[in-house]
Amino acid sequence: MTSTTWDPAQYLRHADHRSRPFHDLVNRIPTTPRRVTDLGCGPGNTTATLTDRWPDATITGVDNSTAMVERARHDHPGIRFTLGDIATHRPDTDLLLSNAALQWVPDHAELFPRWIDALPAGGTFAFQVPGNFGSPTHTLLADLRNTPRWAGRLADTERPGVLEPAEYLHRLADLHCTVDAWETTYLQVLTGPHDTPGGPVLDWMLGTGLRPALDALPDPEERAAFLAEYGELLDHAYPATPHGTVLPYRRIFVIAVKQ
Repeated sequence: MTSTTWDPAQYLRHADHRSRPFHDLVNRIPTTPRRVTDLGCGPGNTTATLTDRWPDATITGVDNSTAMVERARHDHPGIRFTLGDIATHRPDTDLLLSNAALQWVPDHAELFPRWIDALPAGGTFAFQVPGNFGSPTHTLLADLRNTPRWAGRLADTERPGVLEPAEYLHRLADLHCTVDAWETTYLQVLTGPHDTPGGPVLDWMLGTGLRPALDALPDPEERAAFLAEYGELLDHAYPATPHGTVLPYRRIFVIAVKQ
């Protein structure tokens, strides 16, 4: 997994919207695991809810961000959280779960055979990834990164991306899994002031998609200039309404049970 600096407090500013796909995924898992590993657990707020779903299971959260793991340990001391890299993780579990993390791992589908092989018969691999890389939040960011002003520092800060649901289904079915795959587009209504360019949509992106760009721009003035340019683009793409700012967000879900 690529090294990215994460801010748990910024990530949790939109915790309700970020948590909903996790719960939609978990609620459709058909098995009752004894051991659960949550890959890319972030600040642990959603991982902690698994104790309600499976009170007898051993829950472990894994993340490669020291800041995220420290926040998770502080907020949820009854759960085990460890530092680890998704790309090199070797599962020892009967439910391998990942929520909005695999998109940061290049060629993550190439890891599926090793992960499925490590699961016991009847074990489950369940994940959710964003499917909105063609949305203005990302296309405008890509265009801006590649302008003459920013290309020298930001051209290589794009996330690896994801596959389409059908491709995930076929790959996991070929590994002798029964697969449930679907997608949902959430119409997220974001609230907050528009007194700075980008408003609440920029605030959302500051928690996730903008992190590599922020890491590449350590100078505060340059960072502010970049965010101002990006924010103005977002204002045109996502205008404020009397009810808030609507951010359509497509997500892809997959549950694979090993036969």
